Amino acid sequence: MQAKWRPVWEKLDPFKARDDGSAERRYALTMFPYPSGDLHMGHAEVFALHDVQARYWFQQGYDVLNPIGWDSFGLPAENAAIRNNENPAVYTYGNIETQAESIRRYAISFDWSRRLATSDPEYYKWTQWLFLRFYEKGLAYRKASFVNWCPNDQTVLANEQVVQGACERCGAAVTKRELTQWYFKVTDYAQQLLDDMDQLAGKWPERVLLMQRNWIGRSEGAFADFVIEGREEPIKVFTTRPDTLFGATFMVVAPDSKLADEICTAEQRPAFEEYLKAVKASTEIERLSTEREKTGVFLGAYATNPVNGEKVPVWAADYVLADYGTGAIMAVPAQDQRDWDFAEKFDLPIVRTVQPDEGFEGKAFTGDGPAINSANDEVSLNGLGVAEAKAAIIDWLEQNGTGERTVNFRLRDWLLSRQRYWGAPIPIIHCPACGEVPVPDDQLPVELPDLRGEDLAPKGVSPLAAATDWVNVSCPKCGGDAQRDTDTMDTFVDSSWYYLRYCSPDYSEGPFDPEAVRRWMPAQQYVGGVEHAILHLLYSRFFTKALRDMGLLDFDEPFTGLLNQGQVINNGKAMSKSLGNGVNLGEQIDAFGVDAIRLTMVFAGPPDDDIDWADMSPGGSLRFLQRAWRLAGSVEAPVGADPATGDLALRKATHKTVHEVTELLEAMRFNVVVARIMELVNTTRKAIDSGPGAADPAVREAVETVAILLSLVAPYTAEDMWENLGHEPTVAKAGWPTVDPALLVEDSVEAIVQIAGKIKDRLQVSPDITDADLEAMAMASDAVQTALAGKTVRKVIVRAPKLVNIVAG
Repeated sequence: MQAKWRPVWEKLDPFKARDDGSAERRYALTMFPYPSGDLHMGHAEVFALHDVQARYWFQQGYDVLNPIGWDSFGLPAENAAIRNNENPAVYTYGNIETQAESIRRYAISFDWSRRLATSDPEYYKWTQWLFLRFYEKGLAYRKASFVNWCPNDQTVLANEQVVQGACERCGAAVTKRELTQWYFKVTDYAQQLLDDMDQLAGKWPERVLLMQRNWIGRSEGAFADFVIEGREEPIKVFTTRPDTLFGATFMVVAPDSKLADEICTAEQRPAFEEYLKAVKASTEIERLSTEREKTGVFLGAYATNPVNGEKVPVWAADYVLADYGTGAIMAVPAQDQRDWDFAEKFDLPIVRTVQPDEGFEGKAFTGDGPAINSANDEVSLNGLGVAEAKAAIIDWLEQNGTGERTVNFRLRDWLLSRQRYWGAPIPIIHCPACGEVPVPDDQLPVELPDLRGEDLAPKGVSPLAAATDWVNVSCPKCGGDAQRDTDTMDTFVDSSWYYLRYCSPDYSEGPFDPEAVRRWMPAQQYVGGVEHAILHLLYSRFFTKALRDMGLLDFDEPFTGLLNQGQVINNGKAMSKSLGNGVNLGEQIDAFGVDAIRLTMVFAGPPDDDIDWADMSPGGSLRFLQRAWRLAGSVEAPVGADPATGDLALRKATHKTVHEVTELLEAMRFNVVVARIMELVNTTRKAIDSGPGAADPAVREAVETVAILLSLVAPYTAEDMWENLGHEPTVAKAGWPTVDPALLVEDSVEAIVQIAGKIKDRLQVSPDITDADLEAMAMASDAVQTALAGKTVRKVIVRAPKLVNIVAG
């Protein structure tokens, strides 16, 4: 079947978006793959689930945009090129062709005319163009700071790419290194990113929205000014609990911040510099661990608490991060366990400013309660609740010019520089006279030079730095000697806008045709892994809002619907070569066929549940598909036979199935859809073998319906059935079956009669039966009377037409 139908579909090209206004448009989008090799079991799942939705829309007659491409820049290709002494393009495009062939074999309803790869110069030209627009708007900037450094891959990592202190790609322990890097100013959109999630509620998984809210981390509070002896400018300290200011008995500064270096006294500098070395060897995750033993060093400086005028010592400690707020916190040990642990270790004062609950026997009290020990000559918080105390002390700070209300975010700007070759070069030229000079638009793309093998080996700086013929250029402004920026962009930049390019992949006047984007976007359904819940989705949302504000888009959110598929595991564990539990997708397809694998993936459970392949039965799926296929060969009624003249019971079963499947598809309960198709196959087989027979027009209607419904999951089998039923290809565009509402009306329904929660009888009753009549029928039942013998009926609960519950004793 696979060899038979694939060339037919490729000739017909049924899934090419018409984009001519002839039908309502729908955009079905799946997270595009990275070309690291052939398709694996995870691809098989996400593509199968995605295709159910896309093919359903095709059957409904929508004009569907369902594109495919590759996220093709990145470290794996570069590392492979080093091993094989070749350019990364060889590895990348070879794998793209391998995957493309497998995807076609897997029969996904992609529009291949929109195919793209982010490593194509025709694509990354526009990635560079977008970077320059961000640069013009002040959303792209360069600064020196301590960054996450992977010593193995010899490149910086964004905070989001550090997982439990290790590089998410290679697993090496991440360290800190001071470098001048490029950033996108995501923080300018922190509040919008948070607020606009209201538009996604009920359309995105709640856990994804929660993860994004937590990552953005909005907190309301105040800045309080702490004056440092000998320093003209006060330190603005952010706190979410300004009501506890009277309990601030010391300050803590991030040791790797400029502030710590600035205020450290000469006497304390040797100890501070020794401590700083140790801190730089620690990861951010380690530093923030609540179980980590507190360490620190006194900086020799003192600050003045703005609410009581007391001098408090200033310490450097690794549990404060340089890029959170101002890199300094006020330490209130009585209300913060980390501060308490630090105060205990270094014998610093502890003053309670919130009354603990009665019987509280712990150390730091982090709950709410009335303020205590919180008064000066002008304001008293004592006795006030937290909200009132916050408002009162912020008012006092603002009146005295020593603080202000503010909002802070955990979200930090996106570090996008990478010291590797295989990525989009940053289109900036550095001129000694002119500074940072954007590459003129008419000189884009800045293409990568041809480097390979050892030329790409990590050296602590970008391999591009050694390509002197490429690096050394004339300044576009003054014509003098200048150099290109040698860093490349994080691959998440490429994937933050690819869905826009799909709308017009051959457009040459810009990154996308604004009219095409207006026709197709936002994407109604996005399918992909939950591992991208923060990084990719947050960055894509940021890009959309920034481009909207530039007048290039007219919507707020790129994806109005989101489905996260589960993971395919084996024997309870993630598949891996080291565990020896990997499953080869190609071998599974060879053994059982594409349709059986697709059906197994969809039928395994709810789309967001993990699939344990050890528990799956592709052989069982294959046997079912064979039973379904045989139905088409049994039909004897001619094409076009009027089903209204056929068996009523079978017609009702068919129309009920279509009705239920439609509702299930809208709710994305794809596994239950398969179950309903299986039920209809069984019902139809019984009708052929022992019911009205193969010549009944209702049998043809039922089998045609099976073929159409099955086309969402098993396209090869469905197409063959469609041909055997006497139709021209393709079943994928046959049209969704129309439901006759009259056939959904039930002549009778089953009513359950329970006594003490146990079923005693089942009654066939009219769907319109009243509570009183149903109760009378239940009480007249011989089985019920036998069960009630010697008992007193205390209560009868009736839910017509389905349930009678009798309470007796």
